[in-house]
Amino acid sequence: MAAPDYSLLAGLAVAALFAGLLDAVVGGGGLIQIPALFNALPQEMPATLFGTNKFSSVFGTSNAAWRYARRVEMPWRTTLPAALAAFACSYAGAMAVTWLHPAMLRPLILGLLVGAAAYTFFRRDFGAIHQPRHKGGQEFAYALILGGAIGFYDGFFGPGTGSFLIFLFVRLFGFDFLHASAASKVVNVATNIAALGFFIPHGHFLPLLALIMASCNVLGSFLGTHLAIRHGSGFIRKGFLCVVSVLIIKFAIDTIRLE
Repeated sequence: MAAPDYSLLAGLAVAALFAGLLDAVVGGGGLIQIPALFNALPQEMPATLFGTNKFSSVFGTSNAAWRYARRVEMPWRTTLPAALAAFACSYAGAMAVTWLHPAMLRPLILGLLVGAAAYTFFRRDFGAIHQPRHKGGQEFAYALILGGAIGFYDGFFGPGTGSFLIFLFVRLFGFDFLHASAASKVVNVATNIAALGFFIPHGHFLPLLALIMASCNVLGSFLGTHLAIRHGSGFIRKGFLCVVSVLIIKFAIDTIRLE
């Protein structure tokens, strides 16, 4: 940005605050922050806007992960291997963009989102009770597979990563929605840091704007984690269904436009 536009900065700051709040509960902060950046700064390169978004998000997500860790018994034996695998595989996902266009995945991702929403909606007890299913080597192996797959997806495509993580932690590991949301934040931090390892050295971010949005994103994450911890898994389940429904509509519209 050549000169500060205070109304523009204020609008993006508010977007970052709400993005941080949403992301801390169920993921999906990019649904707010990325469109806001593209609408406000159409003259900037997409890579610069994505880098600014990641810079802002990593602070809010890190704060949410820290706050969850203080209040929730974190399933570290599952979460840390998943985070490490996600960090490593996000690079592979980014490299895969060179030989396969991400838009080709839209119909598949749309189908997966519909399936996740339907499964969660019709299984009323889904994610209500925290009953971890795996132990030892099996838990470690499944965590690596989950983290690797999600990390690759986030590096390659990205939208809905937080929601997919929550769903898979509940479905595959038997977490409730509160523990799944907490674990997903740690994995999200890993994928965001991996992405920033590319964006920052190449100058693909707007430093002043990124810092302002990061501060607001952190504030939003404080509010979001407070709501999630106070109201528990039932509240997160409802938020999850709302976010996934919005993602389904967005993917459906984008897929139709491409046809």
